[in-house]
Formats: sequence, C-alpha cells, structure tokens
Amino acid sequence: MVKFFLLLWLLWIPPSCGTSSLGMKGTNPPSHQIFDGLLKEHVRQDGTVDYPGFIRNKDLLVSYLDLLSTHPPDRSSWSIDEQLAYWINAYNAFTVKLIIDHYPVKTIQDIGPKLNIPLINTVWHLEFFSIGGKKASLDEIEHKILRKEFDEPRIHFAINCASFSCPLLANEAYVADKLEAQLERAARRFINDPERNRIQKEKAELSELFSWFKGDFTKSGSLGAYLNRYSQVKMSERAKINYIPYDWRLNE
Repeated sequence: MVKFFLLLWLLWIPPSCGTSSLGMKGTNPPSHQIFDGLLKEHVRQDGTVDYPGFIRNKDLLVSYLDLLSTHPPDRSSWSIDEQLAYWINAYNAFTVKLIIDHYPVKTIQDIGPKLNIPLINTVWHLEFFSIGGKKASLDEIEHKILRKEFDEPRIHFAINCASFSCPLLANEAYVADKLEAQLERAARRFINDPERNRIQKEKAELSELFSWFKGDFTKSGSLGAYLNRYSQVKMSERAKINYIPYDWRLNE
C-alpha cells in the first residue's frame, strides 16, 4: 500500500501544482567545477556511485552546496540553460548529500518520514537544505521548478534519485554551454540501456518513469514517437508497451 501511494503521487502530481519562490535577484551563475570533479572521481562509468568516496570528500561537496544555496537563479537575467544546469546539479548534489548523511542505507526510501500521510510525507518532501535562505526539498526542485517552469522532458534523464532503476548519474556536472549535448546524451543512454528499457519493433518493456511522467513526453505526439527520436530500435505505433517494476535499491 505504501508503494502504491508513492507511485500514485509520482504519476498524478500535476505539472502546474503550486509554484516555487526559490531564486534571488542580482545573482550570477555559480561555477559547477567542484561538483564536476567530485562526479568524475566518485561516479563509475556504469553509473554506480562510490558513496564512501563522497563521504571522504564531504567538505568539498558541502562547499559546493553552500555555493548553490547562496547563488540561486535570477530568472530575469540568467539564461534558460544556466537555470536548467543549476537546478539539475542542485537536485543531484543534494540527493548525494542526503544519501551520505544517512549512509549506509539500502534505499533512499529508508530515509526520512514514512508515508503516514499518503502522497505528502515522503523523503522527497524533506526540507533538508536551503536555497537563497528558504527551506527547500527535492520535490520542489523537480515538480515545481524543473517540470513546471521548463518545457524540457529530458530533465527526467538527467536528475538521479539514487536508485538502480533511475537514469544513471552522469560523471560530469551539467553546464550551460554544453547542456544540449549533455541532455541528448542522457536521453540516448537511458532509452537504449537494456537494464532499464528493452525496445523492439512490436513490443517494448519500458521504465516506469515513462508511465509516471507520460504527459511530459507526449505533449507533441505519442510516447512511441518520442522514444523513436532516441532509440536505436524504432517502435511501431502499434507496439505493445509494458512497464518494468522500479528497483529502488541504492545505485552503488
């Protein structure tokens, strides 16, 4: 029942549900160099994460998170790519911090409050960090900022929920001047990853991510049409689609 309510929340949360006031006037985009170095050192080529390594370099991670917290986007002056890179990195970096603060854990779902209040009280709603002096959660970044403010479904392949079935955590930080290529690479990597999606012409076994957030991928066509933009094997419009149960084990 707990899993049912969690999945229902992920599936039905409306893109327009609430707004976020996170941000600050007069800021400049921070450098993501520290996070880039940490990712290169502690994320393996297969996308698994060396969390003990992050723990050893926790001071560096905290210094980067402090930089993010004090330099949130100015929506009036930052470019769209600068904002997107910031929020993707913020989601991923604060997720890593959440894991190492509670390590070892079997799953991110073991952290924080349980689902005593269905659809509301989950680890993603924990306000365990601040942006511009305001308490914030991973849920706010994902659903009220990334999904609502940007018409960019590829963010789903870039943000990482520290679980095996998630799109892999990139071993580089997202940066504005390379963002388009990075998002394209993330989309192709996830969609063609046989551990997470198995696409054939007449049938496909897909990540539940495509069920939960189907509306984000079908604004201008069918789900099959979206997948065919990136898939090495092209699906028929009549292809039968099934969804692979999500594996929430820690991605290490």
